Amino acid sequence: MAKTSEIISLTQRQIQELRKKHYGIAGHHSAVQLCHWTKKAIKGEGVCYKQIFYGIPTHRCAEITPVVLWCNNNCIYCWRPMEFMRYYDIREDQVDPPEFIVEELIRQRKQLLSGYRASPKVNQKILEESMEPVHFAISLSGEPTMYPLLDKMIKYIREKYNPISIFLVTNGQVPEMLEKLRDEHALPTQLYISITAPDPILYKKISRPVHKDAWDRLLRSLKIMSTVPCRRVIRLTVIKDYNMADEHLKGYSELIKMANPDFVEVKAYMYLGMSTQRLKYENMPTHEEVKEYALKLLEYLPEFEYASEHPPSRIVLLRNKNHRVPLLLGRDSDYNL
Repeated sequence: MAKTSEIISLTQRQIQELRKKHYGIAGHHSAVQLCHWTKKAIKGEGVCYKQIFYGIPTHRCAEITPVVLWCNNNCIYCWRPMEFMRYYDIREDQVDPPEFIVEELIRQRKQLLSGYRASPKVNQKILEESMEPVHFAISLSGEPTMYPLLDKMIKYIREKYNPISIFLVTNGQVPEMLEKLRDEHALPTQLYISITAPDPILYKKISRPVHKDAWDRLLRSLKIMSTVPCRRVIRLTVIKDYNMADEHLKGYSELIKMANPDFVEVKAYMYLGMSTQRLKYENMPTHEEVKEYALKLLEYLPEFEYASEHPPSRIVLLRNKNHRVPLLLGRDSDYNL
């Protein structure tokens, strides 16, 4: 293990700011947070789209990240504290071990949840169930594929906790890690790649990438996605007056065909957090606008069909008709192409 002085580490100011936003901090660079929908679920006030689409119990979802403030994009729509994020080429000897990170994140999550025990609004049975996560979403903040031991982290979660599912959401800027996950048999149950633009010019404007070859990296990741034996999802985050014009539909469809995913999620930019300092409320499309755009996209993707939607999250799900992939997940079910 690396000496403490060599490990990438959050500053005290960053830790303070994250704790104000109710993050649980694990070690030097990892974090967990209770999402809006987890809080609603333990109060019996609704569930998130992941439960509606895929059958994942909202109250038992652990939303985690191994590198909370490290990212290689600076997306204008990010609701997280992008302004604090720092980019590094992170080595294996510069990070906390995956076993420590996972155990500490679960402990921190329990601590965050325990604060709800005194609330009269909480269903205590659901709260107790929520203490033991069965779904891990590696997506919270930062870019998780920058964590060089991500393959070992996913393997540890799978072997130790036997979850229903592990989701990994990436911006596609580290294609080498996707190849590593594939080659080391450490793929998540469901792999997401986020697409923010149909061409390199708009991509640079919206995602503000660190890498000069960012567009090529994204294309390489999309091609790798088409080869991996796990469930695959392309997520389009649409921002009104930025990237959801009709003229962009053909470009999006070409990227989607390159990745050959099982599902496409078309989701609205949400006017939340620190994104409100970069965008306007008017840039957040309504659910009706998102659905209309998703249905227009289908005109360019005849192999896909409308599958579901979740209006509170302003998200529409499209499904690949040529892939025999069930919507609902079993317990970390093995899916082979």
